[in-house]
Amino acid sequence: MNFSRKLSLTLLLAVLTVAASAKIVTPAHLYMFGFSASFKDTSVYVTDIQDVQGACIDSRTKFLFNRDGYSQQLRDYLANSQQQPGRVCVVIYATSLKKAEKKLRKFQRIYIEKGSYDVRKLTAADFRFTPEMADED
Repeated sequence: MNFSRKLSLTLLLAVLTVAASAKIVTPAHLYMFGFSASFKDTSVYVTDIQDVQGACIDSRTKFLFNRDGYSQQLRDYLANSQQQPGRVCVVIYATSLKKAEKKLRKFQRIYIEKGSYDVRKLTAADFRFTPEMADED
């Protein structure tokens, strides 16, 4: 096999590998809830499980794109509407409601049943996630 043919095949393989790993899926339903805690007090906030349509996940790794954007939405809400700045916020998600409920039950066991935390629930009427667009990176 000559050099130019080897180079062409190598480049083709590299392009196909990148193309296969860069797929983004927009699922019809992505279920998520938010959790927020602070190092200053024992109050924690937990949102209801929400059906967020238009959220993008990587089809191969199932990683949620712009997860930090969803956390920032909750952080901004708590800082502006609840006067709770500087809180640590995380977003937990699943592709099925059943899996999301299981994850929420785990949080409830830790913070409600076993802990001495002031758990404050945020309903969908209080706070709602909005879909974040996937970065092009």
